[in-house]
Amino acid sequence: GWPSRVLDIAVSLLAAWVVIRIASRLIRNRAAARAVATVAWTLAALDILGLLDPTAELLDGVALTLGDTRLSALTVVKGVILIVVLVWAAVVASNLIERRIDASADLTPSVKVLLGKLVRIVLLVIAVLAGVGGVGIDLTVLAVFTGALGFGIGFGLQKVVSNLVSGLILLMDKSVKPGDVIAVSGTYGWVDSMSARYVSLVTRDGIEHLVPNEELITTRVENWSYSNELLRVSVDYGVSYNADPRKAIAIGLEAAGETERALKDPKPVCMLRAFGESSVDLQLRFWIGDPKNGISNVKGQALLLIWDKLHEQGIEIPFPQRDLHIRSPEPIAVATAEAAPGKKAE
Repeated sequence: GWPSRVLDIAVSLLAAWVVIRIASRLIRNRAAARAVATVAWTLAALDILGLLDPTAELLDGVALTLGDTRLSALTVVKGVILIVVLVWAAVVASNLIERRIDASADLTPSVKVLLGKLVRIVLLVIAVLAGVGGVGIDLTVLAVFTGALGFGIGFGLQKVVSNLVSGLILLMDKSVKPGDVIAVSGTYGWVDSMSARYVSLVTRDGIEHLVPNEELITTRVENWSYSNELLRVSVDYGVSYNADPRKAIAIGLEAAGETERALKDPKPVCMLRAFGESSVDLQLRFWIGDPKNGISNVKGQALLLIWDKLHEQGIEIPFPQRDLHIRSPEPIAVATAEAAPGKKAE
C-alpha cells in the first residue's frame, strides 16, 4: 500500500542524502562541495520519485533552433554539468603538473611560472571545448556568439586583458621574476609571486602590494637584481674643520670593513665630497650582495660604527652653528626742547 511506498521513498532519499553528504566531504572547496551535493541530491530525488524522465522531457521540449542545430534546455543543463566536471578535472591536473614543474631544479623561476600558466590555460580550453562538443553542440555555431562576446569583452575588460598579456610578456622576457628586488611607483620590495593579473611585491614592513602587470610594463621599474644582486650603498657623514680628513677617511674604510653585510670585493671607497658650511663632508661607499634584506639597516650599522670610531679618536662631528656678533654700544645723544618764557621745562 501507499504507507510502505512512502516509507521506501523516505528510506531511499535518506540513503542518497547520506551517501552524497559523505562523498561531498572529499571535496576541499566548500562552495564546490555544496554545489556538487545540491546537483547530485536533485538528480537522486527526481530519480527516486520517478520524475527524472518527465523532467528531462520537459527540458528537452524547451528548445531553440540555430541553423541545423537544435539547442534545448536539457542540452544546456547537460553541457553545464559536463563542463563543470571537466574544468574541475583540468584544474586538478594542472595543479599536479605545476607541482612537478616547481620541483624541477633545471628551470628558472620565470620559466616555471610561464609553463604552469600555459599548461593551465591549455587544459581549461580543452575542457570547455570537450564539454561543449560532448553534448552534441556544433562548435561552429558558437562562432557568432564568440565574436559578439569578444567584441563586448574588448570594451569592458580592457584592463584585465592588458594585464594578462603584460603578464605573459613579463614571463617571456624575464625582466621581472620571482625573487627579484624591484622598486616601482615609490614601492620597494622583492617579488614573492607572479600571477596572470598581478605581481605580489612584499616590502620590508611585511606589506604585500599587488602590482598590476600592466604597470610593470608601462612605467619605469628599478630592478636591483636583474643582471646581478650587487648594490652599492652610500653613507654620508661629516667631521669638523679642525680634524684631519685623511684620518676620517681611514675611519670610514675601517667601519666598512666591520659592517656585516658589506662585501670585501668590490672594495669600499671613502672620499671627500665637499667643504660644507659646518663640516668637511665625506662619503663612504661599499657594496652588498643581498639587497632584499634591506638597505636602511646596513646603513645604520655603518653609521653607528663611524660614530663610535670618531668618538674614540676624539674627532668632532659638527652640527650647524651660527655665530652672532654684537657691536659695542655707542652713546645716543638726546636733545630736549627749551622751555618757553614763563614756563618750566618738562
